[in-house]
Amino acid sequence: MRGLILAVQFLTRLPTPQLRDFQPAELARAAVWFPLVGLLVGALVVSALWVGARVDPWLGALLALLVWVWVTGALHLDGLCDLADALGAAHGDQSRLLSVLADPHVGAFGVVALVLQLLSKLVLLMLAAKFALYWPLLLVPVWARLGTLVWAQLPALKSGLGANLNPAERERFAWQTPGWTVVLWGALLLPVSVFFPGLLAAPVLILAWRAFLLRRLGGMTGDALGAGVEWLESGLLLVLALSVWLTL
Repeated sequence: MRGLILAVQFLTRLPTPQLRDFQPAELARAAVWFPLVGLLVGALVVSALWVGARVDPWLGALLALLVWVWVTGALHLDGLCDLADALGAAHGDQSRLLSVLADPHVGAFGVVALVLQLLSKLVLLMLAAKFALYWPLLLVPVWARLGTLVWAQLPALKSGLGANLNPAERERFAWQTPGWTVVLWGALLLPVSVFFPGLLAAPVLILAWRAFLLRRLGGMTGDALGAGVEWLESGLLLVLALSVWLTL
C-alpha cells in the first residue's frame, strides 16, 4: 500500500495519506503501480468527457483536457516542454542538450510544443467523445505509464530517477522496475486491448519512443519519460480515432 500511495503522489495531484521517512529507492518499488495510477487518471478523464459530451463533444473535450492537466499537475507536459527546448537548441551537441534540459526556464520550442500538444489532445478528445471511445480512452493513460517502465531501463543521462543513488541503490533501482513488471502489465493489458484494435498500437509506439531516445539522446531523463507519456497518449488517441473513422 505504501508503494501505491507513493505512485499516486508522484504522478498526480490527488490527496493521499502523508508518508514519512521517504527514501529515493522507494520510488523504484512504487513504479510497479504506475499503470494502476494511469487507470485512475483514465477514469477521471473519461468521466469528465462523458459528462461534458452530454451537452456537446467539444465541451466534453474541454472538461476532459482540464481534468487531465489538473490531475497530473502538468507533470508530463513540463517534460515535453523541456525536451522540445533541448532538442531545438542542441543542434546535435549532447552537452548543450543536457544543459538546456537542466534549465528550468521554458523557451520558444517548449511553448510551441505545449500549445500543439494541448490543441492536439483537445481535438482528439472531441473525436473520442464523438465516436464514444470511452472504454478505450480509459486504457490510454495506463499504456502510457507502462511505457515509462520500459523507457526507464535506458541509461540515465542526468541526476534523478535513480541516477543520483549510490551504485548499490542504483542496481536495486534498475532491478526493481524491470522486466517482470512490464511483462505482467502487458499480459493484463493486451487481452483487453484486443477489443479496441487501436490500442494494439501501444507497444509499437512505446518501442518507437525508446528507439528515438537511444538515437537522439543516447539514454533517458525524467523529462524524456514525461514527453514520452504525452507522445503515447496523443498517438493512441489519434490511432483510436482513425481506426473508427476508417470503419465508417
